[in-house]
Amino acid sequence: MTEPIDLWPGELRTVGGRRLHVRSGGDGGSRVVYLHGLGGSSTDWTDLMGGLAEGHHGEAPDLPGFGLSPPPDDGDYSVDAHAAAAAALIRAGDHPVHLVGNSLGGSVAVRLAADHPELVRTLTLISPALPDLRPRLVPYQMVGALVPVLGPAVYTRIQSRPAEVRVQDMLDATYFDPASAPAQRVMEALEAERERENHEHAVESVLESLRGLVAEYLRRGPRALWRQAAGVDVPTLLVYATGDRFIDPRVARRAARVFPRNRLVLLKETGHVAMMERPEAVAREVRPFLTGADASRTRPA
Repeated sequence: MTEPIDLWPGELRTVGGRRLHVRSGGDGGSRVVYLHGLGGSSTDWTDLMGGLAEGHHGEAPDLPGFGLSPPPDDGDYSVDAHAAAAAALIRAGDHPVHLVGNSLGGSVAVRLAADHPELVRTLTLISPALPDLRPRLVPYQMVGALVPVLGPAVYTRIQSRPAEVRVQDMLDATYFDPASAPAQRVMEALEAERERENHEHAVESVLESLRGLVAEYLRRGPRALWRQAAGVDVPTLLVYATGDRFIDPRVARRAARVFPRNRLVLLKETGHVAMMERPEAVAREVRPFLTGADASRTRPA
């Protein structure tokens, strides 16, 4: 495995009336926008952005209230609100873009692609959080944090533990092999956790985004995520993992049936954040997918 690269540089941008911290890099070419998961940040994409930097310009925002992005003025952390923030970022540059999302970011990406197809050239979903109500321990433990009064209090107490403990818990939950995380990435995660302690909105951003995600799991009608997925008419790469403790890998079969133009990849011995745990393997799948879509777009009819 190659040595980890440094974090991509970032800046605060004003897009659509929102302030977003965005990390970017690459040597030009087609534009790729990356959306992180619940409790994550733009740094989740460092290594995959590096693996795709040749021929692609990557942009990874911290969703409102996460990472170094300030909280939204209206306190709206719904999937719709996150999708609106991402759509504003995309509109501010060349589009349509290659859109990549993990977990909550996958849900946001599906909503955005369905509501604004003119902004999306391809869709790559890495363990997307699409509705699945079968019992699964880790997600049900998370939902427990939404129980009125008691849940947020317990979650706040958990977050008050030493940053080292919180980082190890994160690795245990999201990696198949937590020990495989490079020391540099662990130290960066530790620094980020300590930075979160300085933000009063840090707990609210996670709990309210989780509340918004649960609402999507229960939504019915034409804007239900699976209904919207069936109408996404762009090439879609689906990346699931057999060792995922959040997203049941059996959902991959449903996704392969629902998305009209998809290719499915199932990674073995990999956890919820494949782009962090196995960035080279993910890049090997994503790179030809993106370049193929770029080639077909420029090919004469």
